[in-house]
Formats: sequence, structure tokens, C-alpha cells
Amino acid sequence: MKIGILGTRGIPNHYGGFEQFTEFFAVYLAEKGYEVYVYNSSLHKYKEKTFKGVQLIHCNDPEDKLGTFGQFIYDFNCIRDSKKRDFDVLLQLGYTSNTIWHRLLPKKPVIISNMDGLEWKRSKYSPPVRRFLKYAEKLAVKSSDFLISDSIGIQNYLLKEYNVNSEYIAYGAELFDKPDIEVLKSYTVEAGNYNMLIARFEPENNLEVILDGVAISNKKTPFLVVGKHDVNKFGAHLKKKFKDVEHIKFMGGIYNIEHLDNLRYYSKLYFHGHSVGGTNPSLLEAMASKALMIAHDNEFTKSILEDDAFYFSNKEDVKHHIDTLNKSDHIGKIENCYKKIDENFKWELINKKYLDFLHDCVKKN
Repeated sequence: MKIGILGTRGIPNHYGGFEQFTEFFAVYLAEKGYEVYVYNSSLHKYKEKTFKGVQLIHCNDPEDKLGTFGQFIYDFNCIRDSKKRDFDVLLQLGYTSNTIWHRLLPKKPVIISNMDGLEWKRSKYSPPVRRFLKYAEKLAVKSSDFLISDSIGIQNYLLKEYNVNSEYIAYGAELFDKPDIEVLKSYTVEAGNYNMLIARFEPENNLEVILDGVAISNKKTPFLVVGKHDVNKFGAHLKKKFKDVEHIKFMGGIYNIEHLDNLRYYSKLYFHGHSVGGTNPSLLEAMASKALMIAHDNEFTKSILEDDAFYFSNKEDVKHHIDTLNKSDHIGKIENCYKKIDENFKWELINKKYLDFLHDCVKKN
């Protein structure tokens, strides 16, 4: 098969979840001998034509000049280029801006779309943008030959909303088994004596609810907030609101995966507030790092964690967990989460599921 992957900013990953998946999966395909191409934004700092055996197609991306609208132009350029590549499969990741060009998709390849999360529910978007994203979701369902859901919740939603089936294939993670306590020196924290979260500063990730609970808790354990807080108004709002809560530490973005794994591993409690979307990458990575999970109570997260986590819905829940829980009392939950990654979410398993599904789609088409 000749496979094209579009819908990301490109590889190697310098941005987010879809890019990280693309890097793992595309390299896996190349190692298996497949001819695989990944579309890269012209703004990506990696300018080579190949990456670990993967062919890279650099397309003009004017987002730096046009803002969000530039994403539509970038997607247009990628889809237009795909018409001349004679692909057998086009794997589209997400649907936010590429679906308006769906009529331009080449006719030969099988079109497989990963439907991402419920983007139109994200409160960071204005009402008109949210209406557009709902429409884009509908277009993606209509224009794709096959669909992938990365959570059972998304799979159920697509069946109920559009009466279409989708293949459930989750995100992946790497097991973390080489802790290095020396890493903590860079962050002036002690093993087992800090709580933390890692998230983008968006309201639906429930950072404010978590930090409200942290602020009123009786235990003043240091709380690390990892994420770029200087990129939007919500981040500025939270920094201002909690500036006098001394044990809340805004760390900024941390992108060294070794450091992140160690911070998660040595934390006392790890809070995961994401409430919109599918299987969130940071959730699986925390499980793979043997963190004790305190997660927002929603179907997407609970379908993965099940009984092996504690849940919160409001600041009082957060306060209660901080004041009462000790990681050492719940090793069973931690080991169960780690086992789930090993048995169900390791990258080698996820990559094989994707490849098998691609083959099945080509046969059915």
C-alpha cells in the first residue's frame, strides 16, 4: 500500500497528540516496508524530505500570516497535492478545517478519518466557530469511506448521532520503567510530596475547578501546573486568580518527555481534568508513568480508568482527595492502570490495529 497521512502539522512531533501518533505510526509503517507519506506544514522547523524512512511532503502554511484561517489554506494545499500522488489510502486525522475541501479529495484512495473528539463542544471557540465545527463533523462522516474513533464514547456518539459505525482504536503510550529521581532537582520538588496536572489552558480541561479545590484544601502540598499559561486569556485569568496561593506553581510548558514521565512517576496525586474528546494522550501517559489518577468524572475517561482511579466533579471533591488520599495506600489501582497500558495501549499494539484496519478497509472497498 501507498499511504498518505494528512491533518497534522507534521513530524517529528513538536505540537500535539495527532502529531505524536503520526510519528509513531508512520515510522512503524516505513519499518514494515510500506511507502508512507506525511504532510508537513511549511512552518515546521524540520525541513528534510524524509524522517526515519518516512517521505515528507512540505505544503505551504500561511497560518503565521493569516491566523486560524491559514489552516484552511494549508489543508487545501495538502488535499490538492494528494490528487497527484496515486495513494491507495489517505488517513485523515481530525476534521476541523479540511472537510470543506472534501469534494477535492482524490477518487482512487480509500478515505479513512479519525474523528478526534467533540471539537464543537470546546468552549474556547465562539458560537459561530462551534456551529461550523459541528457542520465539519457531519461533512467528515459523509465524505469518509471508513471512520476511526479513539474512544468508546466517540464511537457511541457517532452511532447515535449519524447512525454510522466506526472502528475503535485508542491512542497509545510507552511504558515508563526507568525513573530517575535526579530529574526532580530541576523543579525543586521532593518525591511523593507534590501534586500535579498537565493540560492545555482550556476551560473544558477543568483547571479552574481543580485549582479551586487546591486553594481550599487543608493540606498545602505543592501543586505543579504544567502547560503554556501565557498563550490565552484563560491562562492569564488563572494566574491572576491564584497568584496569592503560594503552593500553586505555574510551571509553563514542559516538553522533555523524560522529565514529564519522572514528574508524573514521583507525584503524590495526578489530576486529569479533560472532559471533551476521546482517549486523551496525557491520560495514557500518566497511567504508563505509575501516577495515582484523580480524574474528571466523564464517560471518556471512565471507559479507560474504570475503578482504578478516583473521580471529581467539583472543587469539594478535589479538596477531599487532596486531604485524604495517600499514594502508598492505592498501589493496586496504580498497577492495574500500568497493566492496562501494557495489555491494551502500547504503541506496538495500537500501530498493528491501525495497520490491520487499513488492510481491511482496502479489501472491503
